[in-house]
Amino acid sequence: MPDSGNLLLFLLATLALNLTPGPDMLYIIARSVGQGRAAGIASALGIAGGCVVHTLAVAFGLAQLLAALPSAFDVVRYAGAAYLVYLGIRQLRTRPNLPAARAIGHDDLATVFLQGVTTNVLNPKVALFFLAFLPQFTDPARGSLALQIVLLGALFNISGTIVNVAVALLASRAGDWLRGRLGASLLFRWATSGMFIGLGVRLALMERGS
Repeated sequence: MPDSGNLLLFLLATLALNLTPGPDMLYIIARSVGQGRAAGIASALGIAGGCVVHTLAVAFGLAQLLAALPSAFDVVRYAGAAYLVYLGIRQLRTRPNLPAARAIGHDDLATVFLQGVTTNVLNPKVALFFLAFLPQFTDPARGSLALQIVLLGALFNISGTIVNVAVALLASRAGDWLRGRLGASLLFRWATSGMFIGLGVRLALMERGS
């Protein structure tokens, strides 16, 4: 179990990151606007299913790697730090192409759910993000790394699913307004960019067991 300080920081970062518009949120908005509330919620649950896959992959794959090769900790740490800083810079320089979310077909709810899972699982950027983000809040001295990552991943996924379901409900009622304004705020982009870069710097400076 992570210590209380790390857990609080994780929860705050998780909320900020889950509020950041990205491909998953655009998919949910498109489904909600195109097919209504039920399809939007189904797509949000599909994204959550994909995040479970990523969490388990990071938890057990990464834990085995670090146990077999302790020096891999530094490799993961610096690679994760660089990727988080990159995400921060990219978030500041670009805006989501929200109008592009209009081009999506109509499908049954099971297909919408499976497409959400597939979209999330097959996105290598999501896998890299989980690999970079979750391990920096663990502490090898506080028990199993795999269990800590599963716990953190579950908390991240719960927060993200709440946000995504809320987005689905809003988008199904006010899709055009939401599509036109989500992510448009420069202040919001600066704030989320700073969060990514700050986490990357923290990860780079972190020492094993700290």
